[in-house]
Amino acid sequence: MSETNIHPTAIISPKADIAEGVSIGPYSLIEDHVQIGANTVIGPHVQIDKWTIIGEDCQIFFGASIGNPSKDLKYTGGRSFVRIGDRNIFREYVSISRSTFDDGETVVGDDNLLMNWVNVAHDSVLGSRIIMANFATLAGHVIIEDDVRLGAYAALHQFVRVGRMAMAGGCSKIAQDIPPFMLSAGHPARVRDLNRIGIRTSQINPLSRLSPETFSLLKKAYRILFRSGIPLRHAVTKVREEIQGNADVDYLCDFIESSKRGIGFSLPNRAVKGDK
Repeated sequence: MSETNIHPTAIISPKADIAEGVSIGPYSLIEDHVQIGANTVIGPHVQIDKWTIIGEDCQIFFGASIGNPSKDLKYTGGRSFVRIGDRNIFREYVSISRSTFDDGETVVGDDNLLMNWVNVAHDSVLGSRIIMANFATLAGHVIIEDDVRLGAYAALHQFVRVGRMAMAGGCSKIAQDIPPFMLSAGHPARVRDLNRIGIRTSQINPLSRLSPETFSLLKKAYRILFRSGIPLRHAVTKVREEIQGNADVDYLCDFIESSKRGIGFSLPNRAVKGDK
């Protein structure tokens, strides 16, 4: 394990818990009750606010603000948390706000890449192996599941969910849920296709890998759900009847049926603004 390296201009609260091997750059500020795991590297001019918990082997770049107070007007200043896993990369000026509620949490899992100026608002929950490109922004209470890709400038409304291995196109306005394994884009965002490239590129990670049979079944499910012209609730029933015994297809159907914000998609031969 490497030695702890703290620049003399950094301001570290005596109430912070800094593990061995942590590096903290010039003019960074670490507040009370912060926990930083082993071998995490914090660059210059980074602010880690109180009640933030960061795992091991993370990299936090210039100007990031992690654990800043919730911007929700309901926030009254009580103790709330940001909890971050291991091996995350937060590039320049990433902002992550803690929960609005006493003892609540904003959560980021493991192995995520958040590029420049990404914003994660209060009470959002991010899984693992997510990539958020520059300026992607999450409003409060957003849930992003594992292996999701969000394009640059994608903006997600409060309480939106994005299912596992889905993708949101750059500059998209996302006001409804994006089902797992799907590609969604536009103003407002609509399901455009199965996230074929994202699924294929995820195969390198055994935690994300889908079998060729599952990929084929997801293509069939996509055609029934979003290209058959059947109302979505009936299309889900049809998928369940025709594709049985596959956990990923069942998960896709469960996600759609449990959606509270609805699923944005275009019926065949019915153009919507933003369609080509």
